[in-house]
Amino acid sequence: MSQVDRLRRQLESARNMSLKLLSDFKSPQEWTQQVHPQSNHALWFAGHMATTDNFFISIVSPEQAKDLGSFQTLFGMGSEPTSDASAYPAPGEVLDVMAERRATLLAVLANLTEADLAQPTSPGTPAFLPDIASIFETAIWHEGMHSGQLTVARRALGHQPVMG
Repeated sequence: MSQVDRLRRQLESARNMSLKLLSDFKSPQEWTQQVHPQSNHALWFAGHMATTDNFFISIVSPEQAKDLGSFQTLFGMGSEPTSDASAYPAPGEVLDVMAERRATLLAVLANLTEADLAQPTSPGTPAFLPDIASIFETAIWHEGMHSGQLTVARRALGHQPVMG
């Protein structure tokens, strides 16, 4: 299996798990449930995955990055979630952007070769992303880290574990 195929498989696996976790959030209050006043909630997670994928796309294929408008302020790095559901777009809209940005990231990956993955990132890219492959690796562990936060919010709402 090629490195591109491995990265694609793991990106899809991480996203499928996230979507299973997100499927239990129904009402605006559930989507913005915070187990602690400073914790991330499900709606923030979905928007954050969209903005993060868009950031990664901007490094590898800048012409395919989008101006996500208020998403950057609401969900980008350093944003602070609020339990006020009226401060956010509807969950369906956020999920649509999350899905579209992941589809684009996967399409970008599909067009890369093994040699492309080994190329260094351009100057100005954060040091933790030294080459193109590291962008996709980071997308995988980053989603896993934040989906762990979803499991806590789900359990606080009374849902059983997705696995087990």
